[in-house]
Amino acid sequence: MKLYEIKAVANYLKQFTFIKKARRIANNVIELNFGKEWSIFFDLTRGNSTIYKAPSRPVNHFHAPFDTQLHSLLSHSKVLEVTVPADDKVIIFKIKPKSQYKDRVIYARFELTGRYTNLILTDEQNIVIEALHHIDANKSYRVVKPGVKLAELLPFKSKFDGVVEDVEALLEQNYQRLNSALIKRLKSQKLNSIDKKIQKLKSHLDALPNEEELLKEANNYSEIANIILANLQQIKPYDKELKAYNFQGEAITIKLPQNIVKNRMSEHFFNLAKRAKNKAKNVKIEYENLQGKLAFYQNIKSAIENSNDPYELELLVPKQSRSRNKKEKNQIGEVFWIEGYKVVVGRNSKENQELLSAAKSNDIWMHVRNIPGSHVFIRTDKQNLPQSVLESAAKLCVDFSTKNPGNYEVDYTKRKFVKIQEGSSVEYDKYKTISVLKEGIEIRE
Repeated sequence: MKLYEIKAVANYLKQFTFIKKARRIANNVIELNFGKEWSIFFDLTRGNSTIYKAPSRPVNHFHAPFDTQLHSLLSHSKVLEVTVPADDKVIIFKIKPKSQYKDRVIYARFELTGRYTNLILTDEQNIVIEALHHIDANKSYRVVKPGVKLAELLPFKSKFDGVVEDVEALLEQNYQRLNSALIKRLKSQKLNSIDKKIQKLKSHLDALPNEEELLKEANNYSEIANIILANLQQIKPYDKELKAYNFQGEAITIKLPQNIVKNRMSEHFFNLAKRAKNKAKNVKIEYENLQGKLAFYQNIKSAIENSNDPYELELLVPKQSRSRNKKEKNQIGEVFWIEGYKVVVGRNSKENQELLSAAKSNDIWMHVRNIPGSHVFIRTDKQNLPQSVLESAAKLCVDFSTKNPGNYEVDYTKRKFVKIQEGSSVEYDKYKTISVLKEGIEIRE
């Protein structure tokens, strides 16, 4: 951002005297909420920093020492002053933290200076309390570490000057620019990930044996076994083949199995027939399972293509690092995390049945009313879930179950109030309903 824009934003921020919430929502993004439905965000990405205004959204929490101090010192604090010192690209909040001993004052320095963009918390003696990025002496003349006095920045001379007529418009434009770039990048990443899964499932489907050929093979083995039984007296020890007639009166030659006594030869072919028949049955089951998973990921792909919300995109295809342990990669269903709550989704009828059996009595069960689709389970650990978690899970439940835009009703209740009827069909009571609007490209445009 240009210096004159930073000065304009600082003047705009002087109207706020209370910080309700301060937190980090991404590696380099800090949110300040002033008690409004929207927040001011400081993107402190080095070399590409900016400030924008956007709605506050649920996020996964950071737990580093910096985040602890940020929340402790800035959340529910009183803003005494907002300044841009010495024409530097820095916005400094003078803060009186909540419930601090005596009249302690701290400073939150949002430095948008390029290479060393940072948020530094200092006391009244300019001693660093904590910082988003620690900087060693071998990297810069200006050491940024807890307990170290912060040196002054080198003088900055702006090459540009100008006037910001509408600060809120500037902040909203910054958000739209960043949001559009983020959505484009996320969509590319998420679609690439989903396409790989879809192609893998299609390869498994293509590699499945043909059910009709397996049944034909089973019938052929069964017929051979019966022909051997009918001609058992003709078989002599050490015969390698049997010349006989099938039940249609046609001459055939049967290659006899070696190292099997003749009284067990028919049993050998009956066993081969049984295996082929069971394999045909399993192929049908596996085909249905793979088709169910394929439909699941195609629904996710459709939701990604139609989404214009980075938060929703991250929910649809979480980063691999969000897996809490290696065992989750091999467990039933697809695992998601919403505000720290574990959400598991059945990708086909088989997984829906298994999850119904595995869920705990107080876990939340969700399903879209009147259409077949994924069962969604939220692990509660006997806690009351935030409404935002329920609403996000309900939106995912719709996205997993259908590609079609429209208004849908998602019913949810505790697992103990869900009664299994047949397969993954259920009856349930004591439920509540969340209405979900699934938008499509034709709606968004």
